[in-house]
This record gives sequence, C-alpha cells and structure tokens, in this order.
Amino acid sequence: MDGQRVLDLDEMFGGRPVVLEIGFGMGEATARMAADDPDTGILAVDVHTPGQGNLLNLADQLGLDNVRVANGDAVILLREMLAREALAGLRVYFPDPWPKTRHHKRRLVQPEFLSLAAPRLAPGALLHCATDWEPYAEQMHDVLSAHPAYENTVTLPGPAVEGTDGVVRHGYAPRPAFRPRTRFEGQGLDKGHVVHDLLFRRAAPAAG
Repeated sequence: MDGQRVLDLDEMFGGRPVVLEIGFGMGEATARMAADDPDTGILAVDVHTPGQGNLLNLADQLGLDNVRVANGDAVILLREMLAREALAGLRVYFPDPWPKTRHHKRRLVQPEFLSLAAPRLAPGALLHCATDWEPYAEQMHDVLSAHPAYENTVTLPGPAVEGTDGVVRHGYAPRPAFRPRTRFEGQGLDKGHVVHDLLFRRAAPAAG
C-alpha cells in the first residue's frame, strides 16, 4: 500500500457498500463478519503480516469474495487512497492502548484521526470502536462526543459509567450482535477486563 492511487472500491467489491476495518489481529472475527454479511465488503488493513496471511487463508477456506486485505498504514490509506464518502463504516477493534502516559499520543483514536476519517465516511456511516482498556475507552468516548462530525447512536443519557478518572460518562453501547467476540477479547475478559463498545454515526455535513 503505497498511497500512489485512489482505490476503486466499486470495482474491488462489485458495488457493495464497504466497511474499513483497522487492525484485525489474526482475522477470525473479520472472516466471521464477512461470512455473516456477504452483501457488505470489508477492506481490512493491518501491519501484522501473520494476521494478513491467516485472514487470507480463512477467506479462501470459507469462499469469501467480500474481503480484501491491505498491508500498511491506515492513516495513509485514509488520507491518500480513499475517495470522499467512499465508506459505509469504519471499525477499530482493540487497538493498541499505549498505556504509558508518554505514549498516549501514539493512540489511533485522536481528534486528528477522526477529522481525517470523517470526509471518507458517507453520511450515516457507522464508526464502531471497541477496547478492553478502560482509560482508552474514556479517551475514545470524550473525543468522539466532542467531535462535530459524529453523533452517538445510543439514546442519551443511557447507563452511567464512572471512569477511572472519576468522571461519569454516558453513551457506551452494548456489544452489537454483528461483532463476534475475538480471541484477544476473551483473553481480556479472563483477566477481568471490561469491554466498552462505542457506536457513533457520521453526521450529515452542514449545508452551505
């Protein structure tokens, strides 16, 4: 993935709506979602080579024609290789939480990332984030709630959740049926981690 051309998603996916998944681990959950929803294309991007190979093998074994795998930086993909409003959805499941304070700037879900992604998402497109690292969930919640390009799909106020910082937040979503429990998620649950899902919708751009 070199950023030298804009991808023709209609050609790649036969006119299906396309969801971009950033970071897919070994690909089991991605393959299952693709099998469960064959009318949606999944463009899965990761830098983890073994995971890429495993997902390609799974897609072949299951006869999936709605999965494409990209190797490289998702930021380059969003910035240089996707047309405006090309995506019907964006999934960021269990990204690296970079737990040390000095590394927080490396976290993917930041205001700058959300601003980069917004023009690539069609109005109404779903941005779905999930993490078992509670402080990162709190950051995701706060930056998504503050960003004018996104609106929470959860009817507020919703259940109250007190964060690790003592702030009470509303608007976390239950895990939707279409998101399978991943192996990584299971490992976190076994350790007593709490998984938070956030489902935000791309708001319609302001007129004018």
